[in-house]
Amino acid sequence: MFPPGISRQVRSFHRQLPGYKISPLKGLPTLAAMLGLGGIWVKDESQRLALRSFKILGGSYAIYQVVKSMLGVEQEIPFAELTSDDVRRKLGDITFAAATDGNHGRGVAWAASAMHFRSVIYVHKFTSQARIDSIASCGAEVRIVDGTYDDAVLQANADAQANGWQVISDTSWEGYEDIPRWVMQGYSTMLSETQEQLAGQGIVKPTHLFVQAGVGALAASVIGFYHQLFGENDPLSVVVEPDKAACLYRSVEIGDGQPHSFAGDLDTIMAGLACGDPSPVAWKVLWDCADVFLSCPDYVAAKGMRVYGVPLSGDPFIVSGESGAVTLGALMFIMERPELAELREKLQLDRTSQILLVNSEGNTDPNHFRRIVWDGADPVPHEYRGAK
Repeated sequence: MFPPGISRQVRSFHRQLPGYKISPLKGLPTLAAMLGLGGIWVKDESQRLALRSFKILGGSYAIYQVVKSMLGVEQEIPFAELTSDDVRRKLGDITFAAATDGNHGRGVAWAASAMHFRSVIYVHKFTSQARIDSIASCGAEVRIVDGTYDDAVLQANADAQANGWQVISDTSWEGYEDIPRWVMQGYSTMLSETQEQLAGQGIVKPTHLFVQAGVGALAASVIGFYHQLFGENDPLSVVVEPDKAACLYRSVEIGDGQPHSFAGDLDTIMAGLACGDPSPVAWKVLWDCADVFLSCPDYVAAKGMRVYGVPLSGDPFIVSGESGAVTLGALMFIMERPELAELREKLQLDRTSQILLVNSEGNTDPNHFRRIVWDGADPVPHEYRGAK
């Protein structure tokens, strides 16, 4: 997944994107002290370019690699040359297609438009109008599929084959692995930035990774990156999913080493994680390298959003969507609930722990965001309220 030199190569490409800058790494020292932890560090992707999500990193790098492949070029191509009329003449008209819960589609649409290509993005019927409008604003044609995210993946692939389009997916299937791998490698820019930022704080590495998962691409990227970097001394890792779309948790529960689907309508507030089928490429990494898998109710993510938005004195304010906040909610439940003491001890969470979280998205659905943060939707049940 991360051969030598790949992170430098990926970041060299991303540095050339219009508007690129390093997203902030924010510390929550007051909350960490309250929970009995050494530090909580949040890579805040809500400030990644204009898209407020890390997904642009994967989609843009995958399209770049596809274009290089079409040109028959192995060496790196400067972004200015990539968007030139000469390259367009050589390639002709290309249409990129993708299925999405929102952020991946926006990333593909933005990258395709920046490189002067057409894109068609497929969303499932539960996708909010705000997310659809946001994708369309990046220049894409948006098509709504009557089904789940996994149905949108199937429809995007079928239409792409019929029309000669190129699919840019963050999930893999038999015979389609290179592009999802490029998408996952694209996320490494976020992680190489994080390591530089931690070094500036005198921290060699996190002790723990809490990463949210849909098909598993982000989780496998984060955990795989640190495993490649530190080997057996890599951080302890926790994969967090919605309990209404827990395909990775189910796969681990079955325990035969194979990825398994999660049935149902995947109706969770964590829209970016509402996936019923794991990506086989990501699953291989997680099966080999991840330590703990958690399945969380929606109110865990809602609590995380509110804590980010109303921080303790001295901690920064962070805007986080449902999929971005579930890891903070999960960490707080683990540290505060007496019935989770065994898990807390197995994870060795204490005052020496330095926790890395990824705020994978900002306020990408304003109406839903206000419903949770302003109106208190998806409240924590009474029996689980209050600190330990």
